[in-house]
Amino acid sequence: MADIDRYRTGDKRLVDALYRRVFGIDSAAANRLRWKWQYNNNPHRPDDGPLIWLAREGQTIIGQYATMPVRLSVEGQEIDAAWGMDVMVAPERQRQGLGEVLFRTWDRNVGASLGLGLSESSYRLFQKMRWPDVGPVPCFVKPLTRRALRRPGWSVAANRLLSAVTLPWVRLVARTRPLHGEVRTIRHFDDSFTSFWERVAPQFTFAVRRDAAYLNWKYIQAPHVRYAIAMLERDGLVAGYIVYRHLREARGRVTLVVDWLTAPDDHAGLLTLLRWVDREARAADSDKIRAFAMHAGFRKLLRQSGYFAVKSSMEFVAKINALSLPSSFYKTTDSWHVTLGDSDQDR
Repeated sequence: MADIDRYRTGDKRLVDALYRRVFGIDSAAANRLRWKWQYNNNPHRPDDGPLIWLAREGQTIIGQYATMPVRLSVEGQEIDAAWGMDVMVAPERQRQGLGEVLFRTWDRNVGASLGLGLSESSYRLFQKMRWPDVGPVPCFVKPLTRRALRRPGWSVAANRLLSAVTLPWVRLVARTRPLHGEVRTIRHFDDSFTSFWERVAPQFTFAVRRDAAYLNWKYIQAPHVRYAIAMLERDGLVAGYIVYRHLREARGRVTLVVDWLTAPDDHAGLLTLLRWVDREARAADSDKIRAFAMHAGFRKLLRQSGYFAVKSSMEFVAKINALSLPSSFYKTTDSWHVTLGDSDQDR
């Protein structure tokens, strides 16, 4: 049986070789680009190194489970937690239970184990381990142009007819609306964002700590993707922020709302930030805007802003180990704040 232990200095070359075998050369090159940022530079990295578990047979690494440590606010208490991310097992050792051993080792060693955007095999494994199932995180889309509602499996003629029929509705929901606050773009999160987090955190029953150190690492220092960030200010104080980016997909251009934070009861604040993104998306010639939101109040405001729910593929699991919680905790998630940016889904 393989030995399971933590990543050590000197393991990087062997881990890279396994990554190439499992995911291919292109994916391995992309992984190298972000590895130092993702694992070494994380402000919550333990002092003894990245939170990565490896399966070894002698001098050979045959499996890995890499995680992203975070601080998690749960029912007003902060605990250490980690998002599960890159799991891989050597091809000749797959389907032998090694993945489950790595998963259980991770779970035993963190205050809360979290998974987002799970592969089908990972999701089945979590079900086998009888983890609480709280996902998927609801997905919302706001159309901006007649191209936004094209269906990939439909013919050109059918898509043109759909565009013509829905155009009046699209123009209605995509119309420009006024901002109700001072919004400006930023390229750095200062300590005032930590103070803002401390003010609003008690209003969520579940949320990753979004202080300045975390936000700068996650959205400013990332080497593999560039984000746009806007902040909302009132009376000289931070009242919220929103993180977004534009990209091209097979059926058109999309603006992704990656993350945001406002007080849950600050309806005008979030609506203003969403309207800011509307303007940015139109300026970038996006066909639609996409966002993921778990909090019931935020979902309501998205719908009020012209977003509609679509099928979500972003499965979510969470298991709190550091606190004793009733099973009902995982079934009442209306006050949980989870977005696309929480784990590593936006690559």
